[in-house]
Amino acid sequence: MPSPRSADHPAVSSPQRDTVDSLISQTRRLRGGLDAVRRDTAADPGGADDARLRWQRALCELAVHQLDDLGRHLGELREGLPADHPETDAETSRAGTAAEAGTAAGAPAGSGAAGRAAGGAEATGGARTGRGSLLSRVGSAEWNLLTDEVTWSDELFRIFGRDPGDGGLTLDELPSWVFAEDQPILTGMVTDCLVDGKPIDGEFRVVRADEVVRTIHMAGEPVLDDDGGTASMWAVLRDVSELRRSERAVRESRDTLRHQQRIARTERRLAVEAREAVLPPWRGSLRLPSGDGFPGAGPAAGGAALDLAAHCLPSESSDRIGGEWYDALELPDGRTLLSVGGLTGHGVAATCGMAMLLGAVRGMAVAGIEPGSLMGRLNQLLAVSAQPSLVGAVCAQYDPRTRTLVWAQAGHPAPLLFRQGAGRPLRSPAGVLLGATAGAAYAQAEERLEPGDLLVLHTGRLAREAEGATERLLTLAPRLTAARSPQECVRIVAEAFGDEPRESDACVLIARVAGTGA
Repeated sequence: MPSPRSADHPAVSSPQRDTVDSLISQTRRLRGGLDAVRRDTAADPGGADDARLRWQRALCELAVHQLDDLGRHLGELREGLPADHPETDAETSRAGTAAEAGTAAGAPAGSGAAGRAAGGAEATGGARTGRGSLLSRVGSAEWNLLTDEVTWSDELFRIFGRDPGDGGLTLDELPSWVFAEDQPILTGMVTDCLVDGKPIDGEFRVVRADEVVRTIHMAGEPVLDDDGGTASMWAVLRDVSELRRSERAVRESRDTLRHQQRIARTERRLAVEAREAVLPPWRGSLRLPSGDGFPGAGPAAGGAALDLAAHCLPSESSDRIGGEWYDALELPDGRTLLSVGGLTGHGVAATCGMAMLLGAVRGMAVAGIEPGSLMGRLNQLLAVSAQPSLVGAVCAQYDPRTRTLVWAQAGHPAPLLFRQGAGRPLRSPAGVLLGATAGAAYAQAEERLEPGDLLVLHTGRLAREAEGATERLLTLAPRLTAARSPQECVRIVAEAFGDEPRESDACVLIARVAGTGA
């Protein structure tokens, strides 16, 4: 609506049609590109619907509303410009302005700007009067202070859901349609305009007679008489309800995403602290105490103790802290407990479950329970757990006096034995995943080791496939058996598997029998 300004406020010269046409073309290209982005965001083959994806979708919808609004306003501006050169049919031009923006990238017919433009072109009386027209969300009004006359455009009546026969709302009646908390905003704008001659620019919410709530943006200014006094007030009122809903959706989805990120950071910190609290904090190759770790435990005279080193290789995502563990403990009778394993799942629940299981393994081993029986009792413990999970594990007990390794496994890769430049997996005794079958029995196997032998226990996630990890470790046999210490062996393994993409952390425990090496 052109501003009915006085001669004291000359109108700004109209922009050239070529400039507006160029802006319309740019808007169409942006709208087409945005439709492509929106299709990519909507495609969710995995069925995921996390907070980040919802936030991205909300941003796309907000951008769609803003570009559609821009396209409509440019179309309205173009309609109001003088015709500097011959034009095609006005209805086609008006419909095409927004319709091409919506269909340039294959947008569905009847959606977005395309649908609204087409609806306006088909309406009786042309695009200007159709319910889906370009102007259906923008209306104008003027309140004459001298004659008390109120002039509303047809579009404004539609925005307010008001019968034109009832006339436009006066400045005294308008606040009764406005939310109570928004009434001071409207009052302040009107007062500033009429008393101080300030422009109007603000938003408020109205409740229509049909109880539909709309958010209205009002912009305008006073119209001055010859003496500089305010003769009337004019304004353009725009229905921005959909735009504000999209903005609100972006804010809410962003807040949800940030909240979930804070929770994830907290859970990761707790998971790391829980794992570090229970796993041996080794930073190098250490020898376990020789018999003085427990009261009554005598030194293993003439025995072959173990040199030990361990390492945890992180997953490709730092947020996926799992329930993997490695452990070594000297037992009261002089034997050494070795164990590795992992729970399904990630986060605090997995690390807390790991801490519980590791405590149980240590307690039963200290009590003298053999590896096979120990696995069976762990399985019973998981069967009555409030949060059942599947666990793969290896539990071994090494006697330095006889160099005998007794071990059992639960659905887990067997330890690897390296000797004289070659390596092989130990023959696995029977055993299913812990927690898979109630009452399952677990056999145990025995292996006699030689001085210089190297044992490698790992959690199976060094590579994407456990079998692949075993084969790749065996190819390292010449280097591992020639290494000077278990810590050097750990570095060799870390170099070989450090860049491997892993869904979970992976642990490796290396033990070498003291004596003459290879």
